[in-house]
Amino acid sequence: MAAHVFSEIFLHINWHTDGDQRVLKPEAEAFVHNYITNRCRQTKGVFFECIGGTETHIHLAIRVEPFVLVSDFIGELKGSSSFEANKHFGRKFLSWQRGFGVVSFGKKQLPWVKEYIAHQKEHHRKGSIFARLEISEQPSRSPAEAGLKESAAVETTT
Repeated sequence: MAAHVFSEIFLHINWHTDGDQRVLKPEAEAFVHNYITNRCRQTKGVFFECIGGTETHIHLAIRVEPFVLVSDFIGELKGSSSFEANKHFGRKFLSWQRGFGVVSFGKKQLPWVKEYIAHQKEHHRKGSIFARLEISEQPSRSPAEAGLKESAAVETTT
């Protein structure tokens, strides 16, 4: 990246297993999270922040430089992670749904986003999810109409 460019592009990304299959149990979750973490760290212009999720989906926070093609990066990450998991656990073990969700956020929200990601299982168990960070495809209706409630507060001051 050129020295004359400043950027602070933070992204929250999430995607689901195909059909919301509950395949990301502890051993598989550890394998997939480790693979995704390492892949982020090895990708030029991508800076890993944190990863979490449930048995059915992944949440990831990263910072990217402006030259990173977000859609291409996510597609490659999903494809390579399922390929490696299938190689490790057996053919057709893991496949991802087609879509994904990506939301940008500011540096001040990074601690909150990391905390949210780290406690995914608890949020889903308690029903205290933050709808905007859970959407992984273009909804045909608003999050509220789809039954997703904004249960968490986010600091929005700058």
